[in-house]
Amino acid sequence: MARRAQILAIDAGGTMTDTFIIDDKGDFVVGKAQSTPEDESIGLLNSARDALTYWDTTVTDEFPKLLAGVYSGTAMLNRLVSRKGRKVGLIVNKGLEDFHRMGRSIQSYLGYSYSDRLHLNTHRYEPPIVPRSLTRGVTERVDLFGNVVIPLYEHEVEPAVEELLEQGVEAIVISLLQSYKYPDHERKIRDIANEVIQRTGKKIPVFASVDYYPVRKETHRTNTTIIEAYAADPSRETLQKINTSIKESGATFDLRVMASHGGTISTQANELARTLVSGPIGGVVGARYLGEYLGIPNIACSDIGGTSFDVALITQGDLSINSSPDMARLVLSLPLVAMDTIGAGAGSFVRIDPNFKSITLGPDSAGSRVGVCYEEGGIDTVTVSDCHVVLGLINPNNFLGGEIQLKPERAYEAVKTQIAEPLGLTVEEAAYGVIDLLESQLRNYLESMILGKGYSPSQYVCLSYGGGGPLHTAGYIKGLGFEDVLVPAWAAGFSAFGCGAADFEYRYDKTLDLNVNDGAVDEEKVQAGDQLQVAWDELIEKVAVEFDKNGIERKNVDFRLYFRMQYQGQLNDLEIEAPISSFRETQDWDALVNAFEETYTRVYAKAATSPELGYSVTGAIVRGIVDVAKPRIPEEPLVGETPPEEAYLGKRNVYWDGKYLEADIWEMEKLQPGNRIEAFAILESPATTFVIPPGFTTYLDKHRIFHLQEIE
Repeated sequence: MARRAQILAIDAGGTMTDTFIIDDKGDFVVGKAQSTPEDESIGLLNSARDALTYWDTTVTDEFPKLLAGVYSGTAMLNRLVSRKGRKVGLIVNKGLEDFHRMGRSIQSYLGYSYSDRLHLNTHRYEPPIVPRSLTRGVTERVDLFGNVVIPLYEHEVEPAVEELLEQGVEAIVISLLQSYKYPDHERKIRDIANEVIQRTGKKIPVFASVDYYPVRKETHRTNTTIIEAYAADPSRETLQKINTSIKESGATFDLRVMASHGGTISTQANELARTLVSGPIGGVVGARYLGEYLGIPNIACSDIGGTSFDVALITQGDLSINSSPDMARLVLSLPLVAMDTIGAGAGSFVRIDPNFKSITLGPDSAGSRVGVCYEEGGIDTVTVSDCHVVLGLINPNNFLGGEIQLKPERAYEAVKTQIAEPLGLTVEEAAYGVIDLLESQLRNYLESMILGKGYSPSQYVCLSYGGGGPLHTAGYIKGLGFEDVLVPAWAAGFSAFGCGAADFEYRYDKTLDLNVNDGAVDEEKVQAGDQLQVAWDELIEKVAVEFDKNGIERKNVDFRLYFRMQYQGQLNDLEIEAPISSFRETQDWDALVNAFEETYTRVYAKAATSPELGYSVTGAIVRGIVDVAKPRIPEEPLVGETPPEEAYLGKRNVYWDGKYLEADIWEMEKLQPGNRIEAFAILESPATTFVIPPGFTTYLDKHRIFHLQEIE
């Protein structure tokens, strides 16, 4: 059957690069290949070739037919983590030259285990991205209300810029206290800096924080603007390289990138740091898209890749947005789909703690090099994947469809010498202990994350995906009592699927401080509402400018207004979609308050509402959305519970819970909707392996989604 490819979705992870190609009927195919960090376009094209083999076609034939492409990857984050960005200079208030180096205290223990957080002697700060020697101060001061207390000493700006240029900086960042309230000083410094740079004949960019992130919290805002200059802007070159490679293969579109707020943006976007973490976001967006189609409002998303376990909650169809996330041990001012992550994946290293003689997992990982079992990977430390091979869970001849040959004897010997013998265990006992420990950690983490937010697993459907997800789903959901457990047949490429399901969307935020007391007169409500509308109008213009870069007219953009509100004096606010299209009168303020209290009641409890405290609007948000083609959820007729004979591949001995068992091996792609598979079974696919252990059963529904059920 002739195909007409329409959308290319890419998830370039630390271990594997997944591609998700969607045709004009909404059907899709998933490809997988090893990531190539030195040139991501290589892994991308290899993955696309793998995907298109399922349609008996080629990149040369299909890429010219594509209408759009969406990318998510780790290149920018890797540049930040490995500290391989630009040489950046920083201009701040005089007297505050050390505040970036000092950071927030939480940055001294971000990413630490619980035990290390407890002890101060383990805390440490990473070296600042901008060293003290490249930081200059200029005199000015604006108070927290936006009043100029000390005017800008303009004569100090030019020497500061000249000194930074003499030290060879490749970009300059400007960040002043309270600039989100009074932006004129930052913009004046920006203009003077550009004049000096032009006079010297150099070509380096200048980044004023108010042009990118006009929000409160100076450390967060400064860190984010520095990342924009240090890692994000240079990453345009990487994205352009991918864009060029795709076009050389026949594509005619400009690549879009998955952004932290759950939409996709252009590679020419002003705030490219929003794409710093994009891969895991795709999975959550895909989960929401799937949930909307299936009518599932509450989803616990769980994603296991080669390096991490990512968890997110979708409640009543809404993604939770964290406006002050942390990344690479830095606090930031980015709207980020709220997720929790631990460094535990299929490629995580396994070691013995020398003090306690106990097994430790990660947080570092072999990434695309798999483990000792992959001879060409050059790894000599045992990974979780080595334990999979030892136990017989993974077919060493069918890893990535046989493209990579794994060596069980290498894995066996490594587990024996590094884990089993030091603990006095058999090799199989040691390998099973590693898997059991991993799944226990994941289960505890998933449960605590849900309970910690005031919910119960029984209120949620668990969606498991990622290349390593189906291997461990049964282990980490055991006993939690989820309403249902879903494993899509395309789980290995689910994050790429999510990228394909994401809207073309820009989002801009602005901090506000609008306080209205309970029982305020109409004039006060209207005054606050008018200020909110001014902020919305400003942000609408910024969104419109971004779409204009892609030739999309304002009339074709769906502008959606949001606001952040809290009761006066509270520490945390809520993000809410405005129930009005614009602010005009007193009743509009009442509508905003009602929307806030309705959300507050859902998140906390009705008894917690406190209108007597009054209300604070802490932020304005505008999202501009342009609809794009999206994948179609499969829908096939049910054929009965008995799987077809051609799907059965035979039996394999697998070590499980103290003994060897014979597991039925099935080819996942040949199973049909309605089929039920009883334990002990392993469903194999070129991209992933789905384990159905004793105590579980699964069936495949008409949407090609497996439902994993625990037998009571």
